[in-house]
Amino acid sequence: MSRHVVVIGAGVVGACTALALLRDGQRVTLVEPEEPGGPQAASFGNGAWISPSSVVPVSMPGLWRKVPGYLLDPTGPLTIRPTALPQLAPWLLRFVRAGSTVARVEATARALRALIADAPARHVALAASIGQPGLVEQRGLIYAYPDRAAFEAEALAWRLRRDNGVRWTELDAAALRAREPALAPRYTFGLHIADGAHCTDPGGYVRALVEHAVALGGVLARTNATGFELERGRLRAVRTARGPIGCDAAVLAAGIASAPLARAAGDAVPLASERGYHVAIRDPEAAPSTPVMPSDGKMANTVTAGALRAAGQVELANPGSPPDWRRADILLGHLLRTYPALARQPAAARVSRWMGHRPSTPDGLPVIGPSSASADIVHAFGHGHVGLAAAPITAQQVTDLLGGRPGPAPPDRYGAQRFR
Repeated sequence: MSRHVVVIGAGVVGACTALALLRDGQRVTLVEPEEPGGPQAASFGNGAWISPSSVVPVSMPGLWRKVPGYLLDPTGPLTIRPTALPQLAPWLLRFVRAGSTVARVEATARALRALIADAPARHVALAASIGQPGLVEQRGLIYAYPDRAAFEAEALAWRLRRDNGVRWTELDAAALRAREPALAPRYTFGLHIADGAHCTDPGGYVRALVEHAVALGGVLARTNATGFELERGRLRAVRTARGPIGCDAAVLAAGIASAPLARAAGDAVPLASERGYHVAIRDPEAAPSTPVMPSDGKMANTVTAGALRAAGQVELANPGSPPDWRRADILLGHLLRTYPALARQPAAARVSRWMGHRPSTPDGLPVIGPSSASADIVHAFGHGHVGLAAAPITAQQVTDLLGGRPGPAPPDRYGAQRFR
């Protein structure tokens, strides 16, 4: 029987969920105050990777020893603004604990694998189904290292990947140079993950998904969701800035803005902004033909929409704090060192910088499942670094849950109730 479902948030998770619900025969209203796929969204500025290798959590054993350095070094790959420390302290304690033992990170990796193992194939099929096959390309992904010793120094991370089904081909200096001649010669060892894919225009992809959902009969309501109207545990409406929208169910997929709405639905979820940055050089003189992640920069190098993008960095700060554009400039410096043929000082008009908010839980797993206040409200947020990759399976999980069917991922690891 058809139900009216309000999907709150038109990022990549919300867009995929709206489309999946429509294809399941439901009526859908997508609530989003901004332009879908616009620069305000995390979906717009991500690294564009769709990788089965993204099973390694950010919090790993020994991280606690590095926290003082993160506070003192504003240019490191992970930094914490001291002014945000009082507010972030409870989240940080959970974050460090989540990666405190090998057993914990192994369990997290298994839970992430359930969400992203077949993500490339899902996205290839999804892009084709909306008539935009060129938005997702599956030519693999490359990790580049100065030498084998640098690769072996990350033994735990690669063991987690191997144990979770990730396969790769090793590339010696000659093979790496043959594949990616634009890379600096200091990279002499690499890994090619043939199953990996990437998005050629993340913002355009989200926009196309939403446009297709509207073409199938979905309604895009340009407003903010502010709460829920419940009656004896049943959802009657989603409150918005423009008045209530009557509905039978709702999906909360509002990214970093999800925490207060989750609280209104009975769940206190610790959600922090892992602020990420990117820099992009339009019409680059040199670029990789396959997306590359250099080990010394920990940044995804991907050609998107005619520009070479470097995306990465983790900055823990209060969501309202202004961007620290030094972090984008760090990425720019890495790009110029990684691809020597790039202009040493690209014209300012060719360079764009971006900052966005990864919605991250301290244990590195998203929140997917029914709310505590009502089974009619389903959470689908907090994906951190795997929002793009995990969006299609999250959409299927939510759609199956609302349809009374078992979903493709084991539900016990993702519920909001784990934070009680």
